[in-house]
Amino acid sequence: MIKKIPFLFVCAVLFSTNLQAQTDSKSANQEIRIINRVLDSWHERASVADTTYFDLFAPEAIYLGTDPKEIWTAKQFEQLYVSYFRKGNAWNFKKKNRNVYIGTNAQYAWFDETLDTWMGLCRGTGVMEKEPNGQWFIKHYSLTVLVPNEKIKEYVFLINGEK
Repeated sequence: MIKKIPFLFVCAVLFSTNLQAQTDSKSANQEIRIINRVLDSWHERASVADTTYFDLFAPEAIYLGTDPKEIWTAKQFEQLYVSYFRKGNAWNFKKKNRNVYIGTNAQYAWFDETLDTWMGLCRGTGVMEKEPNGQWFIKHYSLTVLVPNEKIKEYVFLINGEK
């Protein structure tokens, strides 16, 4: 009987660890689904020029556009583009795929997404933070135009011009 106690203890520890891992995985998958809904909604709001698009940024968020000069706080970004939204003009980026990764304690997440845009394929990368009320907000977003390796020399030539 005494020999069985350590064995039962080890089994209990292994079972509880496995159960915790399954719970953590289920919780992470649930958070990923929520984040995907937030990001899908964010892109949808832009496509219909809905000014609530800007509400999905954390107050201290940063947005990096495709141009080297496009580095804005969320407030600057909204001030620049809200008038376009109010006129019904915005952009329509279609998600082709997205990867979402959850940080420790599910308070932060980061993602990358490939988007079909008027510029061709772009990649959006970002960081999101979960507020105490459970809502996820975009803290950092960076949009880049994707240039295939076989076209990079043409791209460099175009950017730098003749020398």
